Amino acid sequence: MSLPPEYTQYPKRGEGYDHDYYTWSSIHTRPQVRWPDDRSVAIFLSVNLEFFPITPSDEPFRAPGHMVTPYPDYRHYTVRDYGNRVAAFRMLDAFAKTGVTASFAVNAAVAERYPELIGAVKSGGHEIVAHSTDMNGTIASSMSEEAERELIADALSRLEAATGQKAKGWHSIARSQSWRTLDILKEHGLSWCADWVNDELPYRFSNGMVAVPSSVDLSDRQIVAVQQHSAEAWAQMMRDAFDWLADEAASQSSARVLPMQLTPYIMGQPFRIAALEDLLADLAKREQSWFASGSEIVAAWESQQCQEQ
Repeated sequence: MSLPPEYTQYPKRGEGYDHDYYTWSSIHTRPQVRWPDDRSVAIFLSVNLEFFPITPSDEPFRAPGHMVTPYPDYRHYTVRDYGNRVAAFRMLDAFAKTGVTASFAVNAAVAERYPELIGAVKSGGHEIVAHSTDMNGTIASSMSEEAERELIADALSRLEAATGQKAKGWHSIARSQSWRTLDILKEHGLSWCADWVNDELPYRFSNGMVAVPSSVDLSDRQIVAVQQHSAEAWAQMMRDAFDWLADEAASQSSARVLPMQLTPYIMGQPFRIAALEDLLADLAKREQSWFASGSEIVAAWESQQCQEQ
């Protein structure tokens, strides 16, 4: 059976990358970057506040962590609900103890349904980042442009109405974008996204938006939920990553970003939260560390004339 001709046709194919979102550059050849107070490692503490509808959507794809057993999937639904009812507040207490700043990637449905939680996030001085409508709001290039535009516009307008704030940053579900996503986000006035995992410093897209480093390998979902490591093992991995980045920043005289992505219903459990608290207290004492929101990292990076990267 032969393949249809269109199967081998790829309009984005070209020399270098198979896209024109940004130009390639090695981190070792860029202008030096330092964070405020000459800190060398910015810790991008990012927390996902997510609402999982009890009936999952598989179009364009089912979000990671979504319902899996036959309807109604109360087992997974209530665990995720626990994250917003209990565990997120436990995390906020942990952040307050060490005085660290976080970015909360918020589904619009969470902002609408749980005003007390959003109030606690705002009163703690944390940033609110747009995170689609709910966990059925996934994005991929198989969507029509009209459907994607409606989804993003709906997510942003509802989030702003519920929080009283206009988001500056965006974090897609499963870090998934279409070919159009960046331009649509730019049209809505957003300045950065945290979907790309290919760097340890911010860089600029061709349309002017900024990529704030993210990580799949170090997320609590990947390490604890998928790979089944303990919370203590995850925390040690974070320490190892911090130590390596701090040493590298010192040897190369240029700063780095360490993403720390957290999921309340995973790391906010009572048998795991102590590992997180100990980690935050440890890193907060390091002279090299700077806990910063996504927008703070972008502002510090842009102030150093790094736009060409």
